[in-house]
Amino acid sequence: MCFISFFFLFFFMLIDFFGGIYFIMNNMMIFLEWEVISSNSVNIVMSILLDWMSLFFMMFVCLISSSVIYYSSSYMSSELNLFRFIILVLLFVFSMILLIISPNIISILLGWDGLGLISYCLVIYYQNIKSYNAGMLTALSNRIGDVMILLVICWMLNYGSWNYIFYLEFMQSDYCMNYISVMIIIAAMTKSAQIPFSSWLPAAMAAPTPVSALVHSSTLVTAGVYLLIRFNLLLVNMFFLKILLLLSGLTMFMAGISANYEFDLKKIIALSTLSQLGLMMSILSMGFYDLAFYHLLTHAMFKALLFMCAGMIIHMMNDNQDIRMMGGMSLYIPLTSLCLNISNLALCGIPFLAGFYSKDLILEVVSMSNLNFLVFLLYYVSTGLTMFYTIRLLMYLMIEDYNLISIYNLFEEDYIMLKSMFILLMMSLISGSYLSWLMFSYPYMIYLPFNMKMMVIYVMMLGVMMGILISKMKIYSLNKFLSTYNLSFFLTYMWFMPNLSTYGMNYYFLNLGNKMLMKFDMGWSELYSGQGMFNILKYYSFVNYIYQMNNFKIYLYSFILWMMIYIFMLFL
Repeated sequence: MCFISFFFLFFFMLIDFFGGIYFIMNNMMIFLEWEVISSNSVNIVMSILLDWMSLFFMMFVCLISSSVIYYSSSYMSSELNLFRFIILVLLFVFSMILLIISPNIISILLGWDGLGLISYCLVIYYQNIKSYNAGMLTALSNRIGDVMILLVICWMLNYGSWNYIFYLEFMQSDYCMNYISVMIIIAAMTKSAQIPFSSWLPAAMAAPTPVSALVHSSTLVTAGVYLLIRFNLLLVNMFFLKILLLLSGLTMFMAGISANYEFDLKKIIALSTLSQLGLMMSILSMGFYDLAFYHLLTHAMFKALLFMCAGMIIHMMNDNQDIRMMGGMSLYIPLTSLCLNISNLALCGIPFLAGFYSKDLILEVVSMSNLNFLVFLLYYVSTGLTMFYTIRLLMYLMIEDYNLISIYNLFEEDYIMLKSMFILLMMSLISGSYLSWLMFSYPYMIYLPFNMKMMVIYVMMLGVMMGILISKMKIYSLNKFLSTYNLSFFLTYMWFMPNLSTYGMNYYFLNLGNKMLMKFDMGWSELYSGQGMFNILKYYSFVNYIYQMNNFKIYLYSFILWMMIYIFMLFL
């Protein structure tokens, strides 16, 4: 099953690749409509939009998912329900493809809701309490976005068709445009986990690692960014866009800080995804949808690779994810370490790796913009923080002491896993430059003062120094003091966002539900409905049962009773 799925997805990826190049060279777009049902005047039509953007995105989704499925054939080999797992992953990929090729808001909802539902099934896959809680948080956070899409569907009844692609220019001039734009932005913020919906993304790490590699690179979390890219014509001259810029900048900053306090390997990588999503959303809100899409594609490659390397390391560590128990990995698993280091450096934006081309371009465009100092600061500090937590991770994993070496499962690296990782390794090296040649018909030439141009290098160097210093911190370091305990707790807990979205939100409603249960369900309504009727009927049936036991006393009493009634009736 794994190998059939792998070949099918890989073949589909090649078709998308050549199709995408053909479409971009000839500036083509294909719009297909399939009339499913035509009854009287009601037409149910399935629409498909194929252009270079959807084909390239599908290519990346298929390449990553084929690698993930090939990787899973080894990683999940001890799983009893491997067939079920592969089916879920394929459904997940097909939901994403449906969302990518849809110019119609109804079919977008199908893909959108498919992603939400199947992500719930995948997050609770290991079936323990932590997984169930994480799955519920993921599903309920994403429901807000689903509701917004439903409201957009209702609002688009005003236009006569749900093919939003035809109405984008018209919506721009329409006074109702703001409503649709706001709903689409809120939907994208829930799916792409921007503040205040960020807490579900690290919680979704309860899923198996191959799923995390798929979810955090090219599917679930990128759906929101892709939706905004498709609706980019509506995102003009809006007050709400400025709020989105601020919130996504703060998401980037908050995720960078939290990753520096985190010790769970998978959660550090999840928070780095959150940081990159903040980068994409913020550049989108400034109007550069092509740069957001460019970073979306380059980021997908090295993030999937990063998760696969983390999965391999967790496998070797007997399913232990704490980075404090690792160290000296590069001596034992050199090829995995190579993949991990290259993908990490691509994430940082080291020159001539995939991440550099998109990230550097975005930062230079921000330097050119006429936005205020806060936005400028958020971008550059977040870039420095990316370097900070990456170097800290590398120090803990590769260079530091061999902590708890006795629990290492130091068998040879799995070659099935390595093969799938090497596919993504090649793409992490070349996809940035390759896409820059393909996507932009003319090169972005940005002239800046020397120090401004070197600003990225400066913050990266600062991040490297801080990362090395922080990895040397021991138990007696300053950030362990009680005086800074509350601040550390605040920064570690993603600014208390998990508490807000779980206990903070739910406590009042759960308490209210408990009171209603006690007062109504187990109180008067129970007495006068189910339980009360049951007790009365039970009592009368018991009396009737005694009456029917052919007891001489009962017959004598009833005879006397009926005689008395008869005599009483005679006298009347």
